[in-house]
This record gives sequence, structure tokens and C-alpha cells, in this order.
Amino acid sequence: MPGTTLQIPTADGLADAFAAFPDDGEPHPGVLMYADGFGLRPVLRDLARELAQHGYYVLVPNFFYRHGPAPVLDLPGFIGEDERPEVFARVLPLIEAHPPELVLRDAGAYLAFLTAQPEVRPGPVAVTGYCIGGLHAVRTAAAHPDRVAAVAAFHAPVGAAGPDAFSQLAAEAHFGHAASDLTPETLGELNQALDAAGVSCTSEIYPDTVHGFTMADTDAFRPAGLRRHWERLLPLLDRAL
Repeated sequence: MPGTTLQIPTADGLADAFAAFPDDGEPHPGVLMYADGFGLRPVLRDLARELAQHGYYVLVPNFFYRHGPAPVLDLPGFIGEDERPEVFARVLPLIEAHPPELVLRDAGAYLAFLTAQPEVRPGPVAVTGYCIGGLHAVRTAAAHPDRVAAVAAFHAPVGAAGPDAFSQLAAEAHFGHAASDLTPETLGELNQALDAAGVSCTSEIYPDTVHGFTMADTDAFRPAGLRRHWERLLPLLDRAL
């Protein structure tokens, strides 16, 4: 599956990005994929390539580009219990320096770039993301309801988007939560807020998962959770795009 590194013009400079897409010369639906808080790295490229194999053009921006090109941080090849404290100490300042205003400022540039690619079919796109990237995905979809037809977020703090963002969502949504992140009670409260805002979505806790369950380069990885993620994501994209 072809993959290439690109430069996305934004209001604040150039954001490096990775794109994967079928090598058949045909245009395909576009998907904007946001990385988790550890940023653009090989495991995200693998997820993008896997999704591209199903007939999508997948763009993964380095949303930490203001701090340098990916990899912004020199991460260990595998992030386990011993590595987490030191990695989080370096990652959290980057996340805190990337508030919603910057997310939304970049989102329009990412979507404009994605839809301008010759390999991308005209029409609506999807946005998906992991961890903090899932929150970015929800905020992007809410800010661009005329352009985003589907949004998905996995082990993501989607509730932080809030009722105002939920009320702006026109996209069909799926939210796959880690069992360590939400209790059934807090899931019920989140789903009530989504229902009240009129969001068409499924929002569920994936059994036996912990935060980060899709990321194969961490000790949070759960193969069954990743499979369930594909089982929910692919039909959503097929319906919407």
C-alpha cells in the first residue's frame, strides 16, 4: 500500500503528514486520521495503511508540527509501564500547548488539503482519531458539518467537546471507549448528552480494554479491542462515504 510524506500549508507554517491510499489510479473517499498523544509514528502509519487497503485515502497530520517534524519526541520502540512516566512527562506539555483554538485553526487546513488531493474522490470525508486525537476528530467534525459525514473516536475523551460541539455534529458517529476510561454510569451520562444533541451515533465501552488499546507499540494494546475498532469503523465509513 503506497505511503508518502506530505507538507500541509497552515496558517502557522507547514505541517508534515503521512498519507496512504490504494495504488489503482482511482479516486477514493478521504479520511482524516488524528494520532494519539504520542504523535505520528510507525504504528499510526500502519493503521493508515490498513484503512487504505479498504479503499480510502488516509491523511495523518503531525498536529504537533509547531514543535518540529515527526517524530517530535524520541520515543522508545515500545512504551511499557517503566517508560510511561518519562514519556508522559514529555508528551503532556505538547498536548497542553495545543488548545482547541489551534485544533480548529488547523482542521480547516487539513480538510482543504485532503479534499484537494487528486486521489481523493469529491464529496464528504470522514474524520477519525485516537486518544486526544479522537477529541480533535469530534471538534473537527463539529466545526465542519457540511464536509464531514462520519466521525469516529477511540479511547478518547470525547465528552470534553461538550454539548455545544455535539449540537453542531451532522456526521454519523461511533465512539469506542476503553473500559478503564468510563464506568457504565458515566457512559450513560455521555450518551444522554449525545442523544439530547441529536447526534446519530453508537457509543460503547469495549470489554476488557484499557486506555490506548488500539496502539500496538504500547502495553495497553488489546488485539480484540483493535479488531472491534475495525468492525465498528469500516461499516461506518462504508455507510457514510
